[in-house]
Amino acid sequence: ILTVLGNSAVLATAVKRSSLLKSPELLTVNLAVADIGMAISMYPLAIASAWNHAWLGGDASCIYYALMGFLFGVCSMMTLCAMAVIRFLVTNSSKSNSNKITKNTVFILIVFIWLYSLLWAILPLVGWGYYGPEPFGISCTIAWSKFHNSSNGFSFILSMFLLCTVLPALTIVACYLGIAWKVHKAYQEIQNIDRIPNAAKLEKKLTLMAVLISVGFLSSWTPYAAASFWSIFNSSASLQPILTLLPCLFAKSSTAYNPFIYYIFSRTFRCEIKKLQCCCGWRVHYFSSDNSTENPVSMMWSG
Repeated sequence: ILTVLGNSAVLATAVKRSSLLKSPELLTVNLAVADIGMAISMYPLAIASAWNHAWLGGDASCIYYALMGFLFGVCSMMTLCAMAVIRFLVTNSSKSNSNKITKNTVFILIVFIWLYSLLWAILPLVGWGYYGPEPFGISCTIAWSKFHNSSNGFSFILSMFLLCTVLPALTIVACYLGIAWKVHKAYQEIQNIDRIPNAAKLEKKLTLMAVLISVGFLSSWTPYAAASFWSIFNSSASLQPILTLLPCLFAKSSTAYNPFIYYIFSRTFRCEIKKLQCCCGWRVHYFSSDNSTENPVSMMWSG
């Protein structure tokens, strides 16, 4: 519920401000699309299976669930990587060079991210890698146990781990460390904090927001990655079901954090949310009005 409502608010704000959106903000919109896509396509099936105490739909729904999770997960990871690279380029470039990152450039980058994610998601369907159930039985993902059981599974998991997890994560960390060093040196040159330009303060706030989004995502998925890494080299039966279930649930919670981060750091987003609240409040007041002669709709509601 938090994921759908929060990210829907992000998308509604983006649509309302579409003409004012800056090119890097398109990546924020793409991240919201990936988060809400994961919530809508996956979570209802997992919740229904949990109530059923067993997976619903058999192999077909298991493959569908794993494919959606892999698609949106890789898309989110690569979007965060692109956000980090663009923030690094903007921070370390002159104003004229930073303006070269146009909306068309970011749009092409987003298309590439989705194609890259889709490629990795369909590879197990065409014979490289496998999808299978989680050890606790009410979720599906990549068959980590195939790492040792077949050369096919070994090569797929190793390649996926390097190209979809390690390399993007290292890129994110390196970019933000570079930005932090750049900001630190810039602030050292300005002895009086009151003389720091507003543009530099805004840049620092935007960078901190991007860092928190990345930290939230990586922190959420790290326990799941650790549990998956364990199951690569050990039998899944060596872990209690609760130890495989909780990291999976915690990883899925990553889709709910970002709107709260936007609300804290973005004044524009806060203003748009308040406008949405006022709009909804006005509608509720309109429909619940006691003046039935002036508002015939209220008679229908009261009836």
